[in-house]
Amino acid sequence: MSTSAHRSARSTGVTLGTETVIDRLVKSNREYAAGFADPGMGARPVLGVAVVACMDARIDLHAALGLELGDCHTIRNAGGVVTDDTIRSLTISQRALNTRSVILIHHTGCGLQSLTEDFRHELELEVGQRPAWAVEAFTDVDQDVRQSMQRVRTSPFLPHTDDVRGFVFDVTTGLLREIAPRS
Repeated sequence: MSTSAHRSARSTGVTLGTETVIDRLVKSNREYAAGFADPGMGARPVLGVAVVACMDARIDLHAALGLELGDCHTIRNAGGVVTDDTIRSLTISQRALNTRSVILIHHTGCGLQSLTEDFRHELELEVGQRPAWAVEAFTDVDQDVRQSMQRVRTSPFLPHTDDVRGFVFDVTTGLLREIAPRS
């Protein structure tokens, strides 16, 4: 199957012949595991940093930041916004696994910029139950980075909030643009 056919199959969630996308991933894992050698490292990130970023598939965080396996904790969600669950993960990262720095990465062209909280209401109408979570949609990516930085800096659960920085990743150039926090 051609690369474009694989991409098309991946993007639509269809089967690849008789093989599903998940079947293909499991097969790839078996090939990976055949040559795998335990790196002998612990769960504590070598660089003591946690990266919070959007789940957007166009962003290869390790490559974009020059990170290697074991360097950081990576927390990804829609928009890269700091939610209660993000604070939960950061708290465990800092208190149990010794991270000290937090880098927040949003990006240009984020899908959350085209959604509203109406998304939740539409889901409620469709399935009969309103989600307990907020969409956390935004129109101004810089302002949302500032809000996320503020959420980290003011969380009572996080003991290390002095090295928190926020950025916007440009999906067309690959460059990070730093966002100044609220003054």
